[in-house]
Amino acid sequence: MRKSFGDHQVLRGIDLDAAPGDVVCVIGPSGSGKSTLLRCVNLLEVPSAGRITVGGTEITDPDTDIDAARRRIGMVFQQFHLFPHLDVLGNLTLPQRRVLGRDTEHAVAVARENLARVGLADRAAAYPSQLSGGQQQRVAIARALSMGPEVMLFDEPTSALDPELVGDVLAVLRELAGDGMTMMVVTHEMAFAREVADRVVFLDGGVVVEEGPAARVVGDPVHERTRDFLRRVLHPAGVRTPPPAPSP
Repeated sequence: MRKSFGDHQVLRGIDLDAAPGDVVCVIGPSGSGKSTLLRCVNLLEVPSAGRITVGGTEITDPDTDIDAARRRIGMVFQQFHLFPHLDVLGNLTLPQRRVLGRDTEHAVAVARENLARVGLADRAAAYPSQLSGGQQQRVAIARALSMGPEVMLFDEPTSALDPELVGDVLAVLRELAGDGMTMMVVTHEMAFAREVADRVVFLDGGVVVEEGPAARVVGDPVHERTRDFLRRVLHPAGVRTPPPAPSP
C-alpha cells in the first residue's frame, strides 16, 4: 500500500496482515506514517495505491459499500472526541441509534455492558467535563466497542493522558486482547507492546524496517535503526546529543 499527499510520499510500500485475534503494535518515530497507516485501514485516508482487505472484503474495491465496511472497524484516536453536551450514556447510544438503527432500549443495554467492560459502569450519567482524561478515553473505547466492530484501531490512545492515567487505559486494551479482539495499536508504550502484542512493526520513513514477534523486535531487534529508536524511547536520558558547532 502507498499513500501520497501531493508530491510527499508518506507510505512507500506497506505490506502487512493480521489474523483474527492478532494484536499488532506499530511503533516508530514521529512522521514515520503510523497514523496515516491506521487512517488508511478504515479509509479515513484513501490509499494512493494498493488494496486493503478486512474479513475477506476488499474495502478499497470501488464497488464496496464503504459505510458498511467501516462499521466493522472501530477506531480510537489520541483525542477523545466525545460530545460535550451529551452524558456518557448519550455518547454511547447516539451512534448506535443513528448508524446501526438500534432502538433505545437495545442501545442502552449495549452501552451499559461496554461501560462495565471498561470499568465505568457508575459514570453513565456523567458529562465529559466531569471525567478525567483517562476516563474520557475509556468512554471513547466503550463507544467504539458498542458498535460491534470486528477490528479495533488505536492511534496512540494514551499520548494525551497524564502518566498516572495511562495504566487504566492500557488495562482495558490488555483485557480486549485477552478476549480475542483483533487490534492494531500505534503506541510509544514499549512495555505494553512487548507484553500484549503478537507482532510489533517498526515503521520509519513510510516503510516497514522490521517486524516480528514482540519479544524479539522490542527486546532484541535486528536492525540498527530499530535499536537506535528503542534506545531513544527507553533511555532518553542516556542518549547523547552532539555538541553545538563552534562559533565562526
